[in-house]
Amino acid sequence: MTRLLMGSAMALAVLAVPVQAQEFPKTPPAPGPLTPAAFPPFQETTLPNGLKILVVESHKQPVVSISLSFPAGAAYEPAGKEGLADMVASLLTKGAGDRTAEQIAATVEGAGGSLSASGGNDFLRVSATTLTPKLDLAFELLADVVMRPTFPESEIELLRTQTLSSLQVELSQPESIASRAFFKAIYGDHPYGRQATPTSVRSITRQDLVTFHGTRIAPSGSLLVLAGDINLDQARRLAIRAFRGWLGTPPTVRRPTIPNRESTELLLVHRPGSVQSNILVGNLTYGPTDERQYAATVANRILGGGTDSRLFLILREEKSWTYGAYSSLARRMDRGYFIATAEVRTEVTDSALKELLVQVNRIRSEPVSAEELEAARGALVGSYPLSTETADQVAGAVATSRLYGLPEDYVQTYRVKLGAVAAEDLRAAAESTIRPERSVMVVVGDGAKIYDGIKDIAPIRIVNAEGEPLTPADLAPKTEALDFDPALVVARRDSFAIMVQGNALGHLTSSVERTATGVRYIESTRLGGFVEQDSEILMSPDLTVQSVKQTGTVQGQATSIVVTFADGRAKGEATTPTPEGMKTVTIDTTIAEGVIDDNLIQALLPALAWGPEAKWTFTTFSSSSGETTSLTLAVSATESVTTPSGTTEAYRAELTGAPQVSSFWVSVAAPHRLLKIAIAGTPIEMVRITP
Repeated sequence: MTRLLMGSAMALAVLAVPVQAQEFPKTPPAPGPLTPAAFPPFQETTLPNGLKILVVESHKQPVVSISLSFPAGAAYEPAGKEGLADMVASLLTKGAGDRTAEQIAATVEGAGGSLSASGGNDFLRVSATTLTPKLDLAFELLADVVMRPTFPESEIELLRTQTLSSLQVELSQPESIASRAFFKAIYGDHPYGRQATPTSVRSITRQDLVTFHGTRIAPSGSLLVLAGDINLDQARRLAIRAFRGWLGTPPTVRRPTIPNRESTELLLVHRPGSVQSNILVGNLTYGPTDERQYAATVANRILGGGTDSRLFLILREEKSWTYGAYSSLARRMDRGYFIATAEVRTEVTDSALKELLVQVNRIRSEPVSAEELEAARGALVGSYPLSTETADQVAGAVATSRLYGLPEDYVQTYRVKLGAVAAEDLRAAAESTIRPERSVMVVVGDGAKIYDGIKDIAPIRIVNAEGEPLTPADLAPKTEALDFDPALVVARRDSFAIMVQGNALGHLTSSVERTATGVRYIESTRLGGFVEQDSEILMSPDLTVQSVKQTGTVQGQATSIVVTFADGRAKGEATTPTPEGMKTVTIDTTIAEGVIDDNLIQALLPALAWGPEAKWTFTTFSSSSGETTSLTLAVSATESVTTPSGTTEAYRAELTGAPQVSSFWVSVAAPHRLLKIAIAGTPIEMVRITP
């Protein structure tokens, strides 16, 4: 107790002493000089078969990350086999040695590690992470997947189906259409300008996969990087044992020369019905070892490298034209590129493109302020350590630098060189790297609405989403009344399962009834408790719409459409969901002769004159918005479609002009039956379940 009292007394005495006023610094101390990153020394060796090994030794954690890279990217694919390198990479872990895909996955998971393979433009990389005690197993699996993949037919066809499904979504997305057009325009016939298509993916055979693997996945010219709890002697011993008997050198491939562009071109990709425009502006730069990359990286950071960059702050924050605008630089083995992008509302496409060009020219012609320069350098220098924190990040960074032939101390000195970029270096690099006078401008959007505003910005070329040339007159195609035979709209009942990523989550049923006064079409949709919708459309005997009635709920909110048609007018009211929430619209508008209600498209499909090259352009009326839209339905292929009732030859047709592209599969044989519906950009498919 005495000690406690004494302690309390001393504390009170201290508190009783007056505190002197203290002076605190008003500005932070100056930063210390940048020094090279503290990586362990790199240790290297080359095996007799030509495999290069590089070890970054660190014993802080019992983990090793492995990166094994080959000159086997998409740039080495034969013409017409685009997608081959990615398929080879994906299949390496889907059966190798004596293990199936499931056994490989179970073995990796049981060891607490990871194993994957991926393709790129220049390189194919196999990556693994393992605990130190499991290094032997990791090397065993690594050797199996690169030396002894089995390429099972079942896995090939599963991957092909998945790839085609992904491509269907990709080719419907405006940002993907824009990037494909951009790369084709700047790289021409060089492999960098080619992209996988459904046709190329379907053409790839098992022998193509085996041949590509046999010629490109070889030890000579490949690079094995190990980072973490391992030394060079261990790595060499494990590699010699795992890769024994592995020999080979990939053949030298002479790729076409990348064309030099001497002028600017504006490529308008017409996508009818788009509610926004995707803008890409870019140009070729230089090879991966060019010293201008450091200063150009800082210039790009100021222009569009983050949410505090000029493009973002001006086009989004100041103008409210877009959710985001960015720019970037990319390395490629032959020649890289610069690109600036923005997605904007259709009505501001011309203004946004012009402002983007103003900012691109400004970074080249005007000195940047000291504040901007310091902020950009600080952001890049400060974020770099976050990209080399883990063993797998270190392995990836080191592998990339060596594969591109960068200096041996690149990863160590990267921050120092960025921090040393001066204003005059930045401007000189920007002027020679960002070349609007030799750029390609790609705009994907509704050409009918944006052509007049952008046509004078640069020499313009117009194509559709497939790259086929168009003229200005094609942007507003003349529509006709949909040519169909009313007699073929017979009484019937159809049922479809609604599939989401292969799982049945709902159903759609429809029926056509002949009545004393005309035709009655009924449709009912149920999707996973989120959507419930019932529609009734009454038509005259010649299938002229008399009324549309639709009721339901979307995520618990009531929807309804009640519209009547008489004397060339549509009148009624619609309450439907929009991106901004539920919206009620009063309908009272003139309907031209031959315009059909968009709810009837599915009902009328069997009554069309189908053929391998059939195409219809027609006008529809939306009862939900009161607007008319020009749509095109065109057969793109003849395919086999499997449904619960069997496999049937079908015409595949794309419906374009609406915000979302839809695909319909209709049986080739009469009477034509709708077999499947897919909504591009979504995982939703509707598959017929009635005979």
